This record gives sequence, structure tokens and C-alpha cells, in this order.
Amino acid sequence: MMMLDWTRRAACLDLDPELFFPISMEGPSQSQVERAKHVCGGCPVREPCLEYALTTRQAYGVWGGTDPAQRRELVSRHDREAEPARHSPAA
Repeated sequence: MMMLDWTRRAACLDLDPELFFPISMEGPSQSQVERAKHVCGGCPVREPCLEYALTTRQAYGVWGGTDPAQRRELVSRHDREAEPARHSPAA
């Protein structure tokens, strides 16, 4: 599998991937989620990472500084905002 170009500059590149894929997003794992999000906070490719996660519907892990619930909300909000355009009459 070819590595996406932006991933070569990711702040997480040399870190243990398990940090970004905790067993749970709640309880004791919450501190792990916060540590992963902290790494993302200073990442130069946070935006393309988040875009990748949204586009490919990543259901697990911390991507672009977001957890799965935050990404579901972003997708849901985007879908709601796009809804009027789908139902508007053709010009």
C-alpha cells in the first residue's frame, strides 16, 4: 500500500499507533485519547488527516485531532448543510 504523501510529515509518524487507537474512547482510555489529540494539536498535517478520516469514514481512532463521535458529528452537520442544495429546484 502506498503511503499518502502527507503522512510522511505527520507528528505521529514515529509514535506507537496504539496511542491513536485506544480500546475505548471513555473511562480510563480517555487520558490516552487526550494524549493522542495533544499530539494532533501540533501536527503540520492535521487538516489533511482529518479530511482523509472524514472522506474514508474512519470509524475508529483519533484522526486529525478528532475522535469517532466528533467525526460523526462533523459528517452529520455537513450532510444537514448540504441537504437544502439537494432539494432545491434546478435553475
